[in-house]
Amino acid sequence: MKLEVNNLEKNYGKKEVLKDISFTFEEGKIYGLLGRNGAGKTTFFNALNNDIPIDQGSFYLEDEYGKRKLETKDIGYVVSTPVVPEFLTGREFLKFYLDINKEKIKDLKGIDEYFDLVKLKREDQDILLKEYSHGMKNKIQILVNVISNPKIILLDEPLTSLDIVVQEEMKKLLLSLKQNHIIIFSTHILELATDLCDEIVVLSNKNLELIEKKDLNSNKYKEKIIEILKEEEEND
Repeated sequence: MKLEVNNLEKNYGKKEVLKDISFTFEEGKIYGLLGRNGAGKTTFFNALNNDIPIDQGSFYLEDEYGKRKLETKDIGYVVSTPVVPEFLTGREFLKFYLDINKEKIKDLKGIDEYFDLVKLKREDQDILLKEYSHGMKNKIQILVNVISNPKIILLDEPLTSLDIVVQEEMKKLLLSLKQNHIIIFSTHILELATDLCDEIVVLSNKNLELIEKKDLNSNKYKEKIIEILKEEEEND
């Protein structure tokens, strides 16, 4: 399975944000999307998810059935600021989500099994979502996307607010999902990207650049990424 991005451009008035981006993402990999704050990572995700109009470009999904235009149903999107129905408890929300999507969900499991996937404590499952921490809300977001099982998963800074233990739990979950998905993981934390991801893609100067993942822990590798990001600052 492949996701093709062809000649994507997005401007906000006279400000160019994304310029003539063409890139192919492949199944079975977690892509780390690195960029400085304001580089356009969230704009790139919003464009893929059809949340914003674009000035130019097209997106295609190629799988065992052939090649077709990308549809919103193909995408699961975990946003950096989680939005959940705060008037429901975690259990009420998950039950509601399972009930309205039960015809679409493959291998439907029980509620407790799903909560166990994201290590959500039993005592937290029955409190209102408005009482959840940012990290707990992110867990719910990720869980909903695990259940819906989209072909492409977009993760916009999903682990930044989590403590070290929960980060490791979520990393293991994402690694278990990558075989049958295309996962694009946006972050501005270099160490997190190199630790989790199979490929590193830098969004700099309004375009994407794939950085070969050689000598991952070497200073030269990190220096190359930082050098690219610095170039953007000099060109602003």
